[in-house]
Amino acid sequence: MPQIDYYLTPLSPWVHMAGRRPAELAARHGLTLRYMPVDPAALFAQTGGVMLNERHESRRAYRLQELRRQSAKMGIPLNLQPRHVPTNPAPAAYAIIAAQEAGADGGDLHALVTGLTRACWEEERDIADDAVIRDCLAAAGFDPGLAMSGMLQGAEIYQRNLRAAVEAGAFGFPFFVIGEEKFWGQDRIDDMALFLDGKL
Repeated sequence: MPQIDYYLTPLSPWVHMAGRRPAELAARHGLTLRYMPVDPAALFAQTGGVMLNERHESRRAYRLQELRRQSAKMGIPLNLQPRHVPTNPAPAAYAIIAAQEAGADGGDLHALVTGLTRACWEEERDIADDAVIRDCLAAAGFDPGLAMSGMLQGAEIYQRNLRAAVEAGAFGFPFFVIGEEKFWGQDRIDDMALFLDGKL
C-alpha cells in the first residue's frame, strides 16, 4: 500500500475538519498522501450527487446541525455560513496541484491545504481570489507565483483527477482510497487508521 489517494475540494467544510489528520496518518504508516482536488459539481453530476443549493431543505438543515456538532466535537472553528460560499473552487485546486507538482522542497503541502480551507471556513476569505491564494501559498512556504504559473497544468490535472475519482469510486469529500479500500468522510479517518493498523 504505497499511497493514500485523497480526493478533495477546498470548498468542503468536511475537508476543513479533516485537517492534518490524513497527513499525520500517512506519515505514521510511511505512506505517500496524494492530494487529488476534484470539481465537486462535475463529480456529483457523474456519480448521482446533488449540489447543496439543489438539496431538500430538510437535508440542508440537518447538514448545518451536523457541521455545528462535528466542529464542536473536533474543536475546529467553523463558520456555518461563510460569506464566500459558494465560490469557484478551481483556482485554489489549481494551486494545490501546482504545489504538489513542485515537490516537497517547495513548501508544506499539507499546510497549504489546511490554510486554504481555513481561509474559507474560518477567516471569511474568498479562495477564488488570486490574492488569497497567493497568501496561502506564501504562508505554506511556496512561491506565490505558482498561482499563475501552475494554472494550465493545474487545469489539465484537475480534469484527470475527475476521471480518476469516478474510476476509483469516489463520490463525495473527503474521500480516501488505499488500494481497493475506500473511506468517505472526515468521520471515517479513524476507521482508515484501524484499517492501516490491521484491525479492520
